[in-house]
Amino acid sequence: MMSNGIRFVAALAAAALLALVAPAASAQMTQEQVQELLNELKGIRQALEKMQPVTPPPQEPVSDKVTMVMPTGGYSLGKADAPLVIVEYTDLQCPFCQQFHNTAFDQLKKEYIDTGKARFITRDFPLDFHPNAKPAAIASRCAGDQGKFWEYRHLMHVNADKLSKEEIQKYAADLKLDTAKFKACAESDFYSADIDKQFQEGSAVGITGTPSFIVGRVSDGKLDGVRLVGALPYAQFDSKLKELLEQPAAK
Repeated sequence: MMSNGIRFVAALAAAALLALVAPAASAQMTQEQVQELLNELKGIRQALEKMQPVTPPPQEPVSDKVTMVMPTGGYSLGKADAPLVIVEYTDLQCPFCQQFHNTAFDQLKKEYIDTGKARFITRDFPLDFHPNAKPAAIASRCAGDQGKFWEYRHLMHVNADKLSKEEIQKYAADLKLDTAKFKACAESDFYSADIDKQFQEGSAVGITGTPSFIVGRVSDGKLDGVRLVGALPYAQFDSKLKELLEQPAAK
């Protein structure tokens, strides 16, 4: 049976030859010449039908299970001894991170973080093709120096497409931060190395895009869990978190 690709090529060949036959027929081609072209078309089709698509070698499925050293430092929400941990890897310019923040984060916070069921840890994972992502990540740390990390992070997420240098400064003014102090911090490289470290941490556990999450339990300083990828709806987080809560904790 022909693959879709082979059918497509055959269709193109048929169209090309028919395009030749039609005007030629109007020029009063002989019946023998028309039959010769049709035979040529038939031969091309038969040759294409015999072609077999190249099958790539089988690959091992990518596991979503992750074991990582429990992240330290940075910013988190919820009880330090909550039974579950959610580690978020985010890019503040990423539209999918914005979608997660706008559609699932608040309910996740209400149902799991505020109730003590899960601790939420955010990590920076600025992607190369988002030029404003790293400056935004630095700026959020600078806001954190003045006690407004989460408030500033919220403004960054809801305005993910508006993160120019001037807009980053405006959000600081909106939060009534010391703007001179904030500007000096945001324009420095003070937090750059730590952001790079968090990016490398994520890469080491298979994070390649944002938003991505490692969700699981902590045992002996290690987080054993699963990787969730994308701006998933709250229902999918809820289902996975309930499943993890039902599993016995490691002794």
